[in-house]
Amino acid sequence: MDKQELGAFLRSRRERLRPEDVGLPSGPRRRTPGLRREEVAVLAHISTEYYVRLEQGRAPRPSAEVLAGIAGALRLTGAESDHLHVLAGTAPSRTGPHRRDVRPSILALLERLPQTAAFVVSATFEVLAWNDLAAALMEDFSGLAPRDRNLARRAFQAPAHAEPTLYGISDVVEFRQHVVMELRATLARYPSDPAVTGLVDELHDAAPEFARLWERHDVQAAPVLTKTFRHPVVGEITVDCDSLTLADRDQHLVLYSAPRGSRDAEALALLNVLGAGSFTGAT
Repeated sequence: MDKQELGAFLRSRRERLRPEDVGLPSGPRRRTPGLRREEVAVLAHISTEYYVRLEQGRAPRPSAEVLAGIAGALRLTGAESDHLHVLAGTAPSRTGPHRRDVRPSILALLERLPQTAAFVVSATFEVLAWNDLAAALMEDFSGLAPRDRNLARRAFQAPAHAEPTLYGISDVVEFRQHVVMELRATLARYPSDPAVTGLVDELHDAAPEFARLWERHDVQAAPVLTKTFRHPVVGEITVDCDSLTLADRDQHLVLYSAPRGSRDAEALALLNVLGAGSFTGAT
């Protein structure tokens, strides 16, 4: 049970709600944003004293029933409710490091997708495997050290040889928000993994934007359905985005494709021919 993080998460979710969101009158004398602690306690059917102690990080581990009541009172989404259980220690925890080895079948699958840019990322956004089209669209990851293949670092701390536009993608702001949300959930799952804690501490200290987003305690991002790359050779390419969870290793298979016969599909086909070695890398 991570008492301090649990308390901070509860407080952040409480402060985002308005009384009218839960059927309560707003009233003229509210000094702080969101619901009052006693209002959450009433809605969750628990004592105000116990809820206050939860937010202050002083309460014993709550039961699953109490957590369900709190999740309902705070109008948590499914992802937020899952995160609440992880922080409270009522969900299975992972004591070892997050996995970085990719299944051989997935490696083989990458090469069977010639018209799709495909790559695998770890729970900390390190690009673990990729096909030739992904290298041509984004950059040749084989020429980078594992540390520099980390998309979270790339989003907040661009390498010296690149612009901070992250391959020219159209949704840099949204991607940074997604990175922070995913890393918060990853940290809850792997609280003792130094690779996870080290990355979060590094970005928190070095990137003010990361620190600002981190304090929001958000854990669920809207799905990205399309993304536009500004490529130095073929120009703008808009792709469909699909991210498939590889649950056994806590990894994601990311797929970028384009409708058959579209200009974007033709641009991907051209990149597939040119390969990653035809330019120094997209910005």
